[in-house]
Amino acid sequence: MEDLLIQNVNLEKPENHLQHRTDGFDGAKSLVVRRGAPFKVTVQLKGRPFNPNTDHIRIKVMLGRLYVVMPVTFHKEASATRWRAYMDPEGLNLKRPSIYISPPAVASVGSYRFQLCVFTPIGKQSGKFGKFVLLCNPWCSDDTVYIPFEDQREEYILNDSCLLFMGSCKNVVSRPWSYDQFEPGVLEACLNLLQVSPEHQKNRRRDYLHRNNPVYISRVVSAMINSEDDRGVLKGKWSGTFKDGVNPALWTGSGDILTKWAQSGYQAVKYGQCWVFAAVMCTVMRVLGIPCRVVTNFNSAHDTNGNLVIEEYYSETGQKLRHSKDSIWNFHVWVECWMARGDLGSGMDGWQVLDPTPQERSGGVFCCGPAPVRAIKERRIDLLYDVPFVYAEVNADVHTMIVSQGQVVSHSMDTERVGSLICTKVVGFPRVQNITGDYKFVKGWTSPMSSRSSTLSSRSSGYSEDSTLTRGSSSGATVSLDLDKAPIAGEPINFTIKVMNLQKVSKMMKLHLNAQAKEYNNSPSDTFWEVHGVLHLGPMEVKTIKKQIFPAEYEDVVGDDLINLAVVVEDTSSEDRLLASEEFNIASPELIIQIPDEKSVRVNQEQVATVTFKNPFSHPVSGALTLVGSGLIRGKLNFRLSALRAGGTVEQSFSFTPFMLGTKMLQASLSLFNTNSTIRGFKMIYVNRS
Repeated sequence: MEDLLIQNVNLEKPENHLQHRTDGFDGAKSLVVRRGAPFKVTVQLKGRPFNPNTDHIRIKVMLGRLYVVMPVTFHKEASATRWRAYMDPEGLNLKRPSIYISPPAVASVGSYRFQLCVFTPIGKQSGKFGKFVLLCNPWCSDDTVYIPFEDQREEYILNDSCLLFMGSCKNVVSRPWSYDQFEPGVLEACLNLLQVSPEHQKNRRRDYLHRNNPVYISRVVSAMINSEDDRGVLKGKWSGTFKDGVNPALWTGSGDILTKWAQSGYQAVKYGQCWVFAAVMCTVMRVLGIPCRVVTNFNSAHDTNGNLVIEEYYSETGQKLRHSKDSIWNFHVWVECWMARGDLGSGMDGWQVLDPTPQERSGGVFCCGPAPVRAIKERRIDLLYDVPFVYAEVNADVHTMIVSQGQVVSHSMDTERVGSLICTKVVGFPRVQNITGDYKFVKGWTSPMSSRSSTLSSRSSGYSEDSTLTRGSSSGATVSLDLDKAPIAGEPINFTIKVMNLQKVSKMMKLHLNAQAKEYNNSPSDTFWEVHGVLHLGPMEVKTIKKQIFPAEYEDVVGDDLINLAVVVEDTSSEDRLLASEEFNIASPELIIQIPDEKSVRVNQEQVATVTFKNPFSHPVSGALTLVGSGLIRGKLNFRLSALRAGGTVEQSFSFTPFMLGTKMLQASLSLFNTNSTIRGFKMIYVNRS
């Protein structure tokens, strides 16, 4: 009889993917498995059957030039630290034996090759090669990314859509985003990101060895998402036009960005801003098997000199000035990844801050983290990595100064404004989860829609102990500025000013109101609305002033930007000046997506849906409507919206055929022409089996 030969090796992709929770990658060319759990390959033999008494099988597993050789045994065993391979003697098919390869929970992430060789009594007879991709495993308790709750594993690894939170802490805006981790080409792009990194190019052996550690992987990815030091994914841009690329506000998911980067030969994709950087990093980390979520910090400090103080300057008429390199972003978006931190000792495991937006260098490159959230709360600024920088982002004090003729004429300090709300998406539901208390000790938290009411001292002689910028006071008077409600596009901005005379003598006050358009991370631009006047106050008198900014006055300058609104009052006798201000966004209307029978949505069956838009503006609008949905729509659906009169309503019907099971997000975005506004909407859809 002919001696046995290996005819082929079946990687058993459907079974392995199901067992390893990687079935979303069924469309990938490679077998995709997770470390710390065995996967099965079946050997089709030619010639005589396998003889367990005389024949032996060895497997060589290779990552680059690193390799390990292991015998295939009949002992069903696994190891947290060593590679193992075995056959299950029960039900063993000697013509088609199945072999279980068990990677250790500390194996490196990457694209592996393996060689399977059979040795018979007359010597080595044949061998076959195979490939597989190995990822981290949050389902394995021995893995350093193990997260103990199934709903969190499904949310932070398998969920392919999310809401990003933007706007301002008093008017939070939900922006839908598709992570696209299971879309064609995304897995390969994420693996290539590790190969293209400077760490791999400088020392491939060292890089492969260190890829067993999520701390190392996360720093590599954080640096590679931006293109400042390397062949990274995204080029950042925060001002000017975006004609040679894509306006960051127009991206709807990570898949287009990652595949465009890979297909261009790793040329930076133009352009990204903080939420785009963070969302793309979240995709990469989830692909690599590291639990990850996107986090928004409202009123995020960018402390350039590390003194935990942000300085802001206003003119005596309430115009915010560009006098400092420090800044406060109305919101800033980063990611948290879940991992053990054996390098820091006990107590620092769990969520770690990572920020791929290029702000400051860490270890010589533009990356940030992983900084333990617990270390930030406890101000452990002695720990790795970048804890002081993130601590300042959520805890810095704000010193505000009024300047007149080059001289500072009023000081104030706010200890609560920075990091006023830190949030992420709730597990399993499309709504906000407040996690501020994870980062800092919070005296008390109220709804983002409520107005803070503590006092802001505005004496030129020094700083107060606690404050917010919504209220100012001196020994002689107080002033407050409050929005009557969260502003909505197409409606007037209504706000109330209260000025109180604290003395038993009459006062004459100069009153200055100023509104400027503002990008979320920059100082405001020129004034677009202002009012000046004189206010007479009797002894101990309080005056309430109601004001409005009408849509026609703000529509052309705001769009997706924010508004900085300030009031300065000056006591003409003492020359004391008081400042109160608010920075806020204007909520856009949502696109409404409707499906006639949501329970009837099934895989591979055509569905019909409708998008409805009502024009809230005081003028006609036109724009481009885009529909996307990971697992629902291949590519994009595009429609053109003709001029729609003010107050008018338009409907657009479309059809799509879902191709993946489970809960999916259908997104609609309407980019309006001749303005920087984009109107969005989304709908969560559950796709059933046919």
